[in-house]
Order: sequence, then C-alpha cells, then structure tokens
Amino acid sequence: MKALALLTTALLLPGAALAEGKLAQLYAPRPPAGSAFVRVLQPADGALQVQVGHNPAQRIEAGSQASAYNVVKGGEPFKVVIAGKPAGTLTVAADSYQSLVLHEGKLQVLDDSAASDDALKAELRFYNLASDCPTGKLQVEGGPTLFAQVTTHTSQARAINPVSATLSAGCSGIQAKALDLPPLQPGDHYALFLTGSASQPVLRGELSRTAPYSR
Repeated sequence: MKALALLTTALLLPGAALAEGKLAQLYAPRPPAGSAFVRVLQPADGALQVQVGHNPAQRIEAGSQASAYNVVKGGEPFKVVIAGKPAGTLTVAADSYQSLVLHEGKLQVLDDSAASDDALKAELRFYNLASDCPTGKLQVEGGPTLFAQVTTHTSQARAINPVSATLSAGCSGIQAKALDLPPLQPGDHYALFLTGSASQPVLRGELSRTAPYSR
C-alpha cells in the first residue's frame, strides 16, 4: 500500500506542478502601464554580465547574443551597466521594445517594434551585427530571401507561419554556416544574429524572452 501511495503521488505531481506553474504565471506581478522593455545584445562570443536600470544583473552566456528583456519606466532615464562598468544612461518611449548594443564605446538603440499583431504567426527578427558588413542578407536555404538589405547595426522583422526551415545568411556573397530554424509556436519571437565579420560571418538564433517582473 505504501508503494502504491508513493506511485500515485509521483503520477499526480507533474500535473499539480504544471497547474501551480500556470497559476503562478497568471497571478505574477504585471508591469504597470507605460512600461518599456529593454535588453542588451552581445555581438562577441564570450559571456557577458549586463544590468538594465534597477533590474537584477543578467549573464549572457557564451554563444548567446541577448539578455532577456527588462522592464523599465517609459520616458524616464535608466542606467546600463555592461561588464561591471557604466555604459550610459538612456530614456526610451513607453510601450516600446528596444535592444541595446555597445558599439565603439557608445550604446546604440535598436527598435524592436512588432512586425505584426497576428497572434497566429511567429516573428523573425534579423540583426546585422557583423563588423565591416554594410548590408546583411538572410534567406531560406535554396529558397526565398527573407531580409535583403539589413544595414550594419540595424534589424528588420517579419511575421511568418510557424514552419521548419534551414536559413542562410551572409555579407557580400560570403555565407555563414546554415542554421536550422527550431519549431516555433504562434506568438513566438525568434531573433537571428549575423555576427563575426564580412569575411567570416556567423549566424546564430535564439528565442526572445522577458525577465520576470517584480515590484
């Protein structure tokens, strides 16, 4: 009987944990109206610690290109710290999504406005962060071009149906190693980063995410 009780408890735990997780998400604190969402990008290969405003510091792991989005007050200044050093003070518009990248000692702000309000689609956003690459290009391998001329340190986005595909990107005719797009769900936002250099471009991708908000 004791063994049966333990087995029954083990079978019930995953569902209970899932329900608890959904309830926690449902009743988690939500950002107030007028908030903005800001993250930091890391074009290099190494790990990097970043902090946006009063939010907890985040570590961008090696091989990853972006922190989670942090909640800040729109229209009010906030400080950005990168690798333990002040990188600048910025103000961004309320109800906006922004990515920050440190380039030649200055923070650049990249607008991450949504490409579509269609909740049944996923979004792809392509960033050209490669050095000496005036325009980056991304396409389905052996198929159509998704982004034709993305200038250096800018991004473009488009809504897509959640499908599987192999993507290829490059600069001036030199292609990075192809990347398999993971299975995406409606509402997912997937970021693609062209890094490295024009002669040795690298294409990486990751799902965009938002850090938990706490009052």
